Amino acid sequence: MPREFELIMSVPVPTRSGITHLYKSMNLADAFAIRLPAGTSTNPDLLARFILSHQPSWIGWLLKVRDIIVACFGLKTAKHLASLANRIGAFKVYSTNQTEIVLGEDDKHLDFRISVLCSAEAEPEGSRQLVFSTVVQCHNRLGRAYIFVIAPFHRLVVKASLLRAARVGWPLACP
Repeated sequence: MPREFELIMSVPVPTRSGITHLYKSMNLADAFAIRLPAGTSTNPDLLARFILSHQPSWIGWLLKVRDIIVACFGLKTAKHLASLANRIGAFKVYSTNQTEIVLGEDDKHLDFRISVLCSAEAEPEGSRQLVFSTVVQCHNRLGRAYIFVIAPFHRLVVKASLLRAARVGWPLACP
């Protein structure tokens, strides 16, 4: 792991998140936190769009490979999903409020939700914590096999996406 990943901490899915108790049973639940510098926007929609639109290029390559494979099983592809309305990239927007946006998708093999949650209160120095959480509920063996295969990639993608967003420079709050 790159040393820069130390900026990103693995944390429990926040209890204040709308996805914490969404599914009765979860086959994957993880969350990663990063500090947002003072002056960064706290708009969860803007932050989610920023993270997902500034991902490293190798993630796009992985998604293309994923799409080729999952299409053989009749699953939804990222390319198809990105063409639909009310989306951030390939992810459907389920809910949004002042501190959190919930994205995700339901498919025949599994349902998942992503939360981008920004702490409501700033630290004394003005920074805030952003937590990117994912929860997954599998419906069948295909879903469980899928999660088994992609979970390590998923964690790497989330960390790399957060790190890339920090490197590019988080969007600033409106004055």
